[in-house]
Amino acid sequence: MSDGPLIRLRAITRTYGEGDAMVRALNGIDLDIEPGAFVALMGPSGSGKSTCLNVLGCLDVPSSGSYRFRGVEVTELSANQRALLRRGYLGFVFQGFNLLPRTSALENVELPLVYRGLGAAERRRRAMASLDSVGLADRAGHAPNALSGGQQQRVAIARALVSDPAVVLADEPTGNLDSARSHDIVRLLAELNKERGITILMVTHEPDMAAYAHRVVQFLDGHISSTSEVGP
Repeated sequence: MSDGPLIRLRAITRTYGEGDAMVRALNGIDLDIEPGAFVALMGPSGSGKSTCLNVLGCLDVPSSGSYRFRGVEVTELSANQRALLRRGYLGFVFQGFNLLPRTSALENVELPLVYRGLGAAERRRRAMASLDSVGLADRAGHAPNALSGGQQQRVAIARALVSDPAVVLADEPTGNLDSARSHDIVRLLAELNKERGITILMVTHEPDMAAYAHRVVQFLDGHISSTSEVGP
């Protein structure tokens, strides 16, 4: 395990297409993320912030550059090794919740543990503990359509936490919520960051959501245009 940053990006590029149709989604990104940080990634649509989050989450691979996670060069890993990194160290929260509609909250939260091969009793124990940590133990048996939008996003956060990740990557986690529920969700992320030391990387368009973070990284045209310390 490295003593340096948890995450280090150097000269990361990501291009799509070829020739005149080529799009440079990322164009030379340098970024360090320390353990326990809460970082908001901001910028206009098409600025590269979500592409950067996808690279960080091993959902996409850079076209060039260096991505080190705990000192390991991720760009040199095989697809299976990247999948193991995702499974072992990363949790994901998406704008659209991405819950299975015909299964209970508990079963949705259990899903990452199924892929880990845990037994049913241990899956249930961990999933219930994770739902309890987001205040939804009493809704464990409810399907998503019986939950509010804010509750569904809490289930999604519980699912991201159930594997005890080092990093939670949240892509517009409040995009489908009203203002009050948005603050509830980001306040929950901030509490998890503070109390459990989970590193949070959150894409957002909203300055009042970014205000919960420790640092804001602004993207523009595939570059990082500025970085500022904003939180505690």
